[in-house]
Amino acid sequence: MLTTILTAGAAAAPAAPPPTNFDILHAMNEGGVIAWGTATILTVMLFFSLYILFTKVFEQQKILNQYKRVRATFWNNASLREGAAKLEKDSAYRQLVDDALQAQDQYKELTDPIEAHDWLHGSLKRSEDSINSQLNGGLAFLATVGSTAPFIGLFGTVVGIFRALIKIGAAGDASIGTVAGPVGEALIMTALGLVVAVPAVLAYNWLQRRNKAIQEQMSGFANDVLGYLASDGRVRPTIKGKASAAAPKAPPVATTTAKA
Repeated sequence: MLTTILTAGAAAAPAAPPPTNFDILHAMNEGGVIAWGTATILTVMLFFSLYILFTKVFEQQKILNQYKRVRATFWNNASLREGAAKLEKDSAYRQLVDDALQAQDQYKELTDPIEAHDWLHGSLKRSEDSINSQLNGGLAFLATVGSTAPFIGLFGTVVGIFRALIKIGAAGDASIGTVAGPVGEALIMTALGLVVAVPAVLAYNWLQRRNKAIQEQMSGFANDVLGYLASDGRVRPTIKGKASAAAPKAPPVATTTAKA
């Protein structure tokens, strides 16, 4: 009798309602260690990508500002040593001038015959390569993040879909309450992978373009320094505005008015 009553009461009891908590935290908890591990990896990649972006922009802007000051005042000095002494100690352009002057001093000590132009050009090229290597530091990481982050997010997506299929097979039901958690986790992983990859690719391309402009400026300056040293100071770039200011004004042209 008691067993019959309990059975009837259990049958009459309403079924438990399906879960209604479908927020991001719930979806991530559904994924467990794999979901949180994938999200952590992508978050770390995003953090370092932004760090490299901001530090490289600061470094590039500093060198661009140095170039403006060099073009405006450097060639007004009487010699390269005097001009280099007025540049910042950590200036990339001071490094170029110091390396060129050092190469000129070293050339006098060479015992093997070699053209002075080749020796100075090689020294300046080596100095340029050193600066360019520092400018390109960290860009390989951005390229790696841009190419791998979508696949890391895709891994989380595959795991989420797989978990959804397992839940459907175990419950025999494909209702939204059954698959919302795993499918939500899969979509979050896809979105997070794109959020990390797209800024990394854009930052890499933008920084590369700015690096190319800086390299062209440094190459032109190094060529000017080489010409100055090869001509004992007789060849130097023309400062814009200086020649025009020093040029004498043309005398006014006299005009006559024909009388009728």
